[in-house]
Amino acid sequence: MEESEYESVLCVKPEVHVYRIPPRATNRGYRASEWQLDQPSWSGRLRITAKGKVAYIKLEDRTSGELFAQAPVDQFPGTAVESVTDSSRYFVIRIEDGNGRRAFIGIGFGDRGDAFDFNVALQDHFKWVKQQSEFAKQAQNPDQGPKLDLGFKEGQTIKLNIANIKKKEGAAGTPRARPASTGGINLLPPPPGGKASTLVPPPGEQLSMGGSLVQPPVAPGSGGATMSWPQPKPATAATADIWGEFAKSTGSASSQTQPGTGWVQF
Repeated sequence: MEESEYESVLCVKPEVHVYRIPPRATNRGYRASEWQLDQPSWSGRLRITAKGKVAYIKLEDRTSGELFAQAPVDQFPGTAVESVTDSSRYFVIRIEDGNGRRAFIGIGFGDRGDAFDFNVALQDHFKWVKQQSEFAKQAQNPDQGPKLDLGFKEGQTIKLNIANIKKKEGAAGTPRARPASTGGINLLPPPPGGKASTLVPPPGEQLSMGGSLVQPPVAPGSGGATMSWPQPKPATAATADIWGEFAKSTGSASSQTQPGTGWVQF
């Protein structure tokens, strides 16, 4: 046993009774009715401790804490602690002294709850011992543990159900209608019965529209003669010298000023 192991307390019960038990004649088990239950040999406190994998049942004095007897338990259930066949409040334990001598005595509790706690404390301790042993084995041989195989077997398939996603036949190739743009220019159709105006080029020229040549229109009742473009009028000499006319106008206006009226006639 290593010196670094510490001692922990598993259970403490303030009252327990100790009985002398007769030798067991057969293998049918111990019976508490055969003991002198009204005359216990000793009464005191029970304390269960653990150091490493071994649990110790210690019978101590209530006041001074002096040790009366001690029963080391290395396995439960086992020969170190046995239950009687006729009651759940009494047990038979194997006590040992430091010289190697052993003896079997009977212990009993006045309350069934104390007997239940005594039994559960030993069960939990040895359950923990078993788990620690399994962890130690797995740490030494990690390859011997069961391996989790998540791969697909041959011919195995899976099916995924995705909610709210349904694809109809032909839906992928159907174009979606685009909404009409409100920022463009809407062209109004011509009024009913109206005719579009036609531009007539000057004589000897042709009008080009959309990459094709357009012949000038023919005037009705002209015998096939085409309509001519209006010719621009030559600029007169008066319009060429506009500043001179302005000077004449201003000069005449100043000479035509009527006295007393305050108005200038242009």
